[in-house]
Amino acid sequence: MILRKDQLEASLHEEKKLIENGRLKEDSPLDLSASFSKLCEACRRGDLKVCQEMITTEGVNINARDQFDYTPLILASLCGHYEVVQLLLESGALCERDTFQGERCLYNALNDRIRNLLLSYDYSKSSDPLQPFAAHITSLLTREHPQTSDILVTSADRAFSLHKFVLSARSPYFRKKLGHAPDTTNWKLPPTIPPQAFDIAIRYVYLGEIPNDVGGGPGTGFTEEEVLEGIEKISKYLEIPSLWQGILESSDRRLARQNRTEEVERGRNQIEAWFRDNLMKHKIEIESSIANNVQWDRDNAIFADVLLRADESADEDTPLPSGIATPLNSSNPSEYRSNGIPLGIPVGPLSQPSSISNPAPTRQSTLYPAHRTMLLRSEYFLTMFSSSFLEAQPTPHVLIVPIDCSPPVLEIILTYLYTENATIPLSLAVDVLFAADLLLIEKLKVKAAIAISTLGSGSMPQHATVAKLDNGESATSGNGDGDTDEVDIYDVLRAGWLTRVPRLETFAARFLAYRLEAYIDDEEFTELIRESAARIKARQETDSIELVDDIRFYLSERFRLRFEDAGIEEMMEEEEEGAGMVDGGSTGVLQEVKQGEEPGQRSEKDEFRNVDYVVPYIETQMASGAVRTLDGEIAGDDFAGDAINYQILLGKIDALLERLKLDA
Repeated sequence: MILRKDQLEASLHEEKKLIENGRLKEDSPLDLSASFSKLCEACRRGDLKVCQEMITTEGVNINARDQFDYTPLILASLCGHYEVVQLLLESGALCERDTFQGERCLYNALNDRIRNLLLSYDYSKSSDPLQPFAAHITSLLTREHPQTSDILVTSADRAFSLHKFVLSARSPYFRKKLGHAPDTTNWKLPPTIPPQAFDIAIRYVYLGEIPNDVGGGPGTGFTEEEVLEGIEKISKYLEIPSLWQGILESSDRRLARQNRTEEVERGRNQIEAWFRDNLMKHKIEIESSIANNVQWDRDNAIFADVLLRADESADEDTPLPSGIATPLNSSNPSEYRSNGIPLGIPVGPLSQPSSISNPAPTRQSTLYPAHRTMLLRSEYFLTMFSSSFLEAQPTPHVLIVPIDCSPPVLEIILTYLYTENATIPLSLAVDVLFAADLLLIEKLKVKAAIAISTLGSGSMPQHATVAKLDNGESATSGNGDGDTDEVDIYDVLRAGWLTRVPRLETFAARFLAYRLEAYIDDEEFTELIRESAARIKARQETDSIELVDDIRFYLSERFRLRFEDAGIEEMMEEEEEGAGMVDGGSTGVLQEVKQGEEPGQRSEKDEFRNVDYVVPYIETQMASGAVRTLDGEIAGDDFAGDAINYQILLGKIDALLERLKLDA
């Protein structure tokens, strides 16, 4: 329907009032905070690491705007930082073509590569990054296999198969009721509550959307007014006032969309709080040899129906007297209870320690209580619990499932499954990548790859200049902050190959190209080239080597940023003239020093003259702007030095391939 001018003005006026009253939020609110300014500055510079930290650690609103009406996405697009644009889009930045800010972003994009990325990105995904999480919670209401519900709510003619932990996390009423009686398996709905009203309330609790038609009418046994009254009553009864507020504002599409976004965020936060306050506080640290003897009752106070076991590696062992199992931060059996209800964490008959004075180092394990309802977000667990294997069969006690990863990695995985969020430190990113690949959690693989390729890149210089030091060591100019020391780039590239993550292959090739002089002579780099060549089955002589091709491309990018206003040939001619001047001058000094002496004849006088004449001359050249190249020679300026270094590095690649007898 097309609105008349007066209707449009009235709508905009009403919208402005709602924004001023704080009821309606702007899509791109003004943000003058220091953290947002830091994010904007990082987007201008293309600093991936700072952008990642601001988004994940500081929780900055990436869709806000600064005092000049620029959003971080517009700044990154305008300044041509493709990787930053990609990171922002993957983190939920908005770029809708039909909006003013979206059109600005597309129009101001520095190049077509960024513009195509903006156009191809799925807007519906970027506008609601929590939608997959909400969709999974909602799907629990209709999932029939595998069966995960643990409480049945019935009315006169309907039954609802529900999940205690979801009800406890989302409704204060159920939290109190089930906290006092965790073994409750049935609950009868009062006959005065219309089933249609309870159905809407439960879907809302499970992060579903409020329907336009609440139901009721002829043939249902309740009128529409009675259903609405029932919804209002249930909203108060279950202590979820936002449900009734959402019903009242469902006719306003923008308010309804905002309420939906806020409720999904609120629901995620409630489930995260419940996860941390209940599951993480009851993890058990125990000797690996007796970990499988732990027995949990199924009717436990945190409604866990599976225990995930992660074993520490040998070098992480912490000695513990044999036969002792400890919940985190506690060895007091009385703390195995919640509100007086046993959690059911006794450890089965164990051998007593023969000596506690000097216990031998033992391998430790950690057991994490969990719910199958959330583990089903992993295709690995979905297949496991849907199969005819032992893990899918009923057991007297809570089943223990071993996972091939360390406890810190398993904590990150569980945090992601329960919250759709995970902070992945660089030191664990590769391990998380392999674990996510094992458990078939694709989005977590992407998050781990992002952590490696952003935090691991440090402050990768956009145009690196390499100088050869007098002591033979090489140094790369840039603002490296030491984070790159935490990255074993060989492990990263091999992990990318094994887990089929092209992002890591691209990152590793660019990382190596920008630091090639530090790696080109390593034996492990040589082995990496061999492995890349061997990845092509039935390799022919004319086949290229993917890694070498990528390194050459990024090497040209590294130096092309210095040569973008001039061709390589022109720069080489300029370099040769400059090198000739330097060499000619240097040769002249040497000839003057050696005049009248036999070729090859050296004396103490030679050494004296070299110090007195040659070194001061070179120092003068360096002071006037000359630089040393990778082979120790002197070039007239930075541009000439870069041109020589580029050719030197290409020559080293060719020499390496020739030595390996590979044609690429």
